[in-house]
Amino acid sequence: MADLFLGLDNGGTSTKAALFDAEGRQLASFGTATQAIVPRPGYVERDMEELWEANCACVRGVLERAGVTGADVAGVAVCGHGKGLYAWGEDGRPVMNGILSADNRAWEYPGRWHEDGTWERIRSRTCQDIMACQPVSLLAWLKDHDRASYDRILHVFSCKDYVRFRLTGEAWSEATDVSGSGLMNIRNESFDVDILRALGIEEVYEKLPPVCHSSDQCGAVTRAAAEATGLVAGTPVAGGMFDIDACALAVDNTRPEDLCAIAGTWSINEYVSPEPVTDGSVAMNSLFAIPGLYLIEESSATSSGNLEWCLGRLVPEGRVPAGGRAYDVANEAVAEVAPGDSEVYFLPYLYGSNAHPLAKGSFVGLTTYHDERHMLRAVYEGVAFSHRLHVDRLLANRERPEFLRLAGGAANSPVWVQMFADVLDLPVRTVAAQELGALGCAMAASVAAGVHADYAEAAASMVRLSEPVVPDPAAAAVYERKYATWRAVVEALDGVWDRFEV
Repeated sequence: MADLFLGLDNGGTSTKAALFDAEGRQLASFGTATQAIVPRPGYVERDMEELWEANCACVRGVLERAGVTGADVAGVAVCGHGKGLYAWGEDGRPVMNGILSADNRAWEYPGRWHEDGTWERIRSRTCQDIMACQPVSLLAWLKDHDRASYDRILHVFSCKDYVRFRLTGEAWSEATDVSGSGLMNIRNESFDVDILRALGIEEVYEKLPPVCHSSDQCGAVTRAAAEATGLVAGTPVAGGMFDIDACALAVDNTRPEDLCAIAGTWSINEYVSPEPVTDGSVAMNSLFAIPGLYLIEESSATSSGNLEWCLGRLVPEGRVPAGGRAYDVANEAVAEVAPGDSEVYFLPYLYGSNAHPLAKGSFVGLTTYHDERHMLRAVYEGVAFSHRLHVDRLLANRERPEFLRLAGGAANSPVWVQMFADVLDLPVRTVAAQELGALGCAMAASVAAGVHADYAEAAASMVRLSEPVVPDPAAAAVYERKYATWRAVVEALDGVWDRFEV
């Protein structure tokens, strides 16, 4: 067996590996939970050595599960969560724990840069808003609060650039990730010391590895990495990409008329364009995996990751049948409540917010009549409403698509897919593949290896969309009213969050 492609997907809560052939068939997958470290409210970290060990374990596991060896792998690529900070030190070790995209310690910096005019001065080059979880904010925070660590940094990495560095020993800044970091002039795809100086972190300029693209070959598996993973030394490693780009590729969201939503820890809503949107109406423009295209993005940490926390509290272990999953129990519970039969609302702000920066996860409207079914439905609806908030902003700049391409955890739930169709009043299509981030990586690896000429050819061979799930007109009407109420709740609480100390 040959011409297999390995994708590694490093999300906010798990690491996964999957093997695909050149037709996009998934041979096997293997995953493990990755422990988040929360040393204090608002801080979300990860041990970088444990992250590398998790990637090694997943590669060994997927090779064994597929019944193949490293010699069968023609190429490797890595994707990972965006934003955050993974700092590699001058001593050849991580400087500190990696910082995840759900971290909010630097929440004051974006507001400060807006107020003093810094953001306005750099916006025409970065083409994006500033977020607390972006490297620019985290580096500024680190400089002010832990200067010793800041000064020890040799390489500033994103999550997946760090993992690829451990595979190859070569330091690169892949364009999809670094263009959403606030560190880059995305119009000319280069780092800009004037941007860094305006933000007060000009020392970082020398710590930024050179830029590459997602399907570029960026080194090969080293002998040490081969021993740790079971791969063969010399196996080509592609640049890889931000996981939202990988999922977009995996649902063939590659043309300006397409629209994609990724419902994972983050609510990611995106389309591609030959030009960035620079009027300030959307939060993020970054470079897409396909050179020459920009990814126009509206996002926040307000999606299906909220359900993971809620399951442990609303679906007791005793309710989960032997061999079953709490997720399946939740889907059944939500299906038992009709859209119009509950006025409980959930603000999906456990990990972050698209409203006030200090907003917290909340249930509103509970009475003694309600039980876990109504609360779970409120969680599902709150996530869908948060996606709609972002999608509406995107659609203000373009025509409505023929259908929405949905990826992420919610895409595995028929009741949630139908809810997205009803809330957005759009047909929804998903993809049969289970590991979409890994599939997008496999596509990059196949292009880097020369098996497919480009992403268009890779998508034609490797992507298969489901039949559309169409909106139910009656449910869509109910959700139009409920969405307006949800927005009113969000706006009413906006003046309260400043009273919270953390």
